[in-house]
Amino acid sequence: MTNLQTMNIQELKENITGEVLLSNDAAYPDARKIWNAMIDRHPALIVRCATTADVVRTVNFARENGLLLAVRGGGHNIAGNAICDDGVVIDLSRMKAANVDPDARRVIIEGGATLADLDAATQIHGLATPLGINSTTGVAGLTLGGGFGWLSRKYGMTVDNLESAEVVTARGEVVRASATEHPDLFWALRGGGGNFGVVTRFEFRLHPVGPDVLSGLIVYPISQAKSVLRQYREFVAKAPDELSVWIVMRQAPPLPFLPEEIHGKEILALALLYAGSPEQGVPLIKPLHQFGNPVGMHVGVQPYVAWQRAFDPLLTFGARNYWKSHNFSTLDDRLFDVVINYVEKLPSPQCEIFFGALGGATARPAPHATAYAHRDALFVMNFHGRWEDPADDSRCIGWARDFFNASAPFASGGVYVNFLTADETDRVRAAYGSNHDRLSLVKRTYDPENLFRMNQNIRPA
Repeated sequence: MTNLQTMNIQELKENITGEVLLSNDAAYPDARKIWNAMIDRHPALIVRCATTADVVRTVNFARENGLLLAVRGGGHNIAGNAICDDGVVIDLSRMKAANVDPDARRVIIEGGATLADLDAATQIHGLATPLGINSTTGVAGLTLGGGFGWLSRKYGMTVDNLESAEVVTARGEVVRASATEHPDLFWALRGGGGNFGVVTRFEFRLHPVGPDVLSGLIVYPISQAKSVLRQYREFVAKAPDELSVWIVMRQAPPLPFLPEEIHGKEILALALLYAGSPEQGVPLIKPLHQFGNPVGMHVGVQPYVAWQRAFDPLLTFGARNYWKSHNFSTLDDRLFDVVINYVEKLPSPQCEIFFGALGGATARPAPHATAYAHRDALFVMNFHGRWEDPADDSRCIGWARDFFNASAPFASGGVYVNFLTADETDRVRAAYGSNHDRLSLVKRTYDPENLFRMNQNIRPA
């Protein structure tokens, strides 16, 4: 830091409602940690913003001092873009307030909120919007990349439910983006990532969901995987939009409904949620129990917020994580062979492979309706490498990369931008698909100097 920057930091501190952390502050070591423990970066300062005005001042500070700028919502992104070396971090984690209008079925929520924060606010009224599957994920990063989860087949991508956004631009201006105000920016925010500014508030459309839903797990041994996968493919092709069934393949955790002899063995789990009345869902899911001989199941009516937290224990903060991902428009039998082969050589007990099922409402908008372009993706497959010991890095990363290459011939070519790791800059154009060039033009308008480049970056045209 130059003396000028040191003087400017003091001025920043005096004008921030929140908190400015430097490397010698007691709170700094924890504040720089994010979900993926493989990311170990040391920013010059972390600004824990409390208001939109704090964000404006911090954006201006970074721009005026020529400093790298990162934006932290939930700190959950696999690539670690929430934190940077030697620059400035805008930490939104104190900005979580939610305001629900149940009559209009709308929620306005701040940019530091997690999925748990949003669900807690809306489920009081029996309302929800499509989000992800891990409650500690940040709303901001999830949304800006597209966003999908258990409700997406019925109600679309998260971005399909975004009504407006309050954005702090690279110039430090606060604008409202919607279908009628800054419509080009609004289009870009819906899938273009954090390239265009800091979103301090999101307004979402809500839908009647819960508070209780039919959901749960049906678990099969890996020996039955090929048959189950084939039947699954046929089943989801005909399933109503209200029903989402995902595949999770991993070593069985010690869940109480699974026999002890299954713990630590490779399994295939059907994870399901029915987004309608549970009574109507019960007969629809009956075939899922008959794909083979399940080794355990835990399916019933439970609070939607409980199901939204069901996978949290498998995705806790502070492990080492490395992902690879493909989109698929169809599931080929030869892909199933590859998947089963790699499940049988998982490099750690925490590694897993999942197929997120899309289709339904996610496939109906045109590819150019939002910046999220991959409307043909009916399945998103993620190879989730996860482990604790740095000594296992090369083995676990190698497994994910090898699996990625082996499954590539069956993929559709696109990729979900939120699943890209830091070393996949060569796939950025594939992530934004046919919308990349238009996004580059919007970038030129709102961030011509590329201040917001700690992301899967779109360069200004």
